[in-house]
Amino acid sequence: MAAGPPPDALGRRILCGTEYATVRYVGSVPATAGIWLGVEWDDPQRGKHDGTYEGTQYFKCRHPRGGSFIRPNKANFGVDFLTAIKDRYGLNYEQDVQHGTENTLVFGKKTVEFVGMDSIAEQQRQLNQLVDISVRECAVSHAGQEEEISRTCANIRHINLSKNLISSWETVVAIASQVQNLETLNISENKMKFPSTSTSVSSVFSKLKILALNQTEITWKEVLLCAPGWPALEELYLTSNNIAVLERPDNVLQTLKVLDLSENQLQDGSQLHAIAHLPRLEQLILRNTGLTSIYFPDAGFGCKSKMFPSLNRLAIQDNKISQWSSINELDKLPSLRSLQCHNNPFMDTEKNPETLRQLIIAKISQLEVLNKSEILPAERKGAELDYRKIFGKDWLAAGGNWNPEKNKPSEEFLAAHPRYPSLCLKYGAPEEGELKGQQPLTLKNQLLTLTIKCPERPEQKPVEKKLPESMTIQRVKGLLYRLLKIPGSELKLSYESSKLEGKEVELDNDLKPLQFYSIENGDCVLVRW
Repeated sequence: MAAGPPPDALGRRILCGTEYATVRYVGSVPATAGIWLGVEWDDPQRGKHDGTYEGTQYFKCRHPRGGSFIRPNKANFGVDFLTAIKDRYGLNYEQDVQHGTENTLVFGKKTVEFVGMDSIAEQQRQLNQLVDISVRECAVSHAGQEEEISRTCANIRHINLSKNLISSWETVVAIASQVQNLETLNISENKMKFPSTSTSVSSVFSKLKILALNQTEITWKEVLLCAPGWPALEELYLTSNNIAVLERPDNVLQTLKVLDLSENQLQDGSQLHAIAHLPRLEQLILRNTGLTSIYFPDAGFGCKSKMFPSLNRLAIQDNKISQWSSINELDKLPSLRSLQCHNNPFMDTEKNPETLRQLIIAKISQLEVLNKSEILPAERKGAELDYRKIFGKDWLAAGGNWNPEKNKPSEEFLAAHPRYPSLCLKYGAPEEGELKGQQPLTLKNQLLTLTIKCPERPEQKPVEKKLPESMTIQRVKGLLYRLLKIPGSELKLSYESSKLEGKEVELDNDLKPLQFYSIENGDCVLVRW
């Protein structure tokens, strides 16, 4: 006689072959004999209907073809946590005695080989040494016998329980309650039920620092209900959970340093205001969250916001941000040092990637890393000087003036260029001869007339050359090699300009174009070897 389903089968997670599903119905189906399980498949392509069979609705599915019926003997309801550990790490002594297996184990970072481990006491000793455990995809569904984990694996600190058959947060608590020093827990890819009302705060997760709940179908409200039990949490990963609305965390998550909300389609940019006062939040990851704009209404032009006081790393790539005003807003963040923002529509407004990078650098004053590339002091200076020149005519037209008493640029100009006044204070207002108009990008407009000098070789006469501003330093060295017969690898280049008061700027990056260094017509390139 075929074994029946467990008494708590309804709502449980199961495996059928390699496919994951949730049990939505347990019982008979008329015109057939025996018990059936009505299941909702994770992959709806695996199903046949929505839970309605021959006119009768037995259960409901999210997808119109996400459900089907299977016999209980086709369903794997999983194993307990300790059994999964023994199987994964080759410590199932019954199998070892029977087959005389040879095992390789990892304890922390050390790999040790054990031969013929047929002693239960010896295996117990090895289990007690395990610190970092991964039982990903091991069909773990429950904790097992009470206190068995704490007796057997007393030193566990890091657990990867991702993609198993855990159906509820209570199961996670039952496992974690037996791990005294748990610091890292990954339970991603387990579709489970979370508490819907406040629960009593326990010390189960008192030492937990890192928690991954990606693809668990948790809501932000459920996060806040569980959060009182995470008093020391520093990193929280919540990707792909259909979180649309955020609420302010009151007296919870106050120790959080890293928050990942990627792949959740947030209702709008104002949702960020709900988490803007987490005092220690240093890194916020918002990849593909549907953001169309970012704004911090508590601060005006050129002022710093009180929101996100500790945030120094922000990732907003793969969103729908179309206006440069959102980039202007990021300058209000007092601690921002690193930004990832590629794959947003605003970046399509400028076809030259170097110019695009310079604009972002000039707009955000304290940025040190942009799209994982470090911003060197020379690059920042060049970007800010160029920005000051490019928009100089707009500044004048909007009421800007070299006379401080008459300098009153319009609100509209300041909204578009909030850093412009500070750049004028830093470098001085642009002189009329410096101002760059937005000229069409013809070859004539892109050519620079430069004087080539060899200051340490007075016998070498200065040469005047017209070079494209897009020409890289490496190609300039190649040209000079043909001109001077000196290998490019031995050349050291710099330039001087009448505007730099006798200072030299080293051309130290072979891959950068001349325009990167803000070289202009009439400047002098100095060649040494």
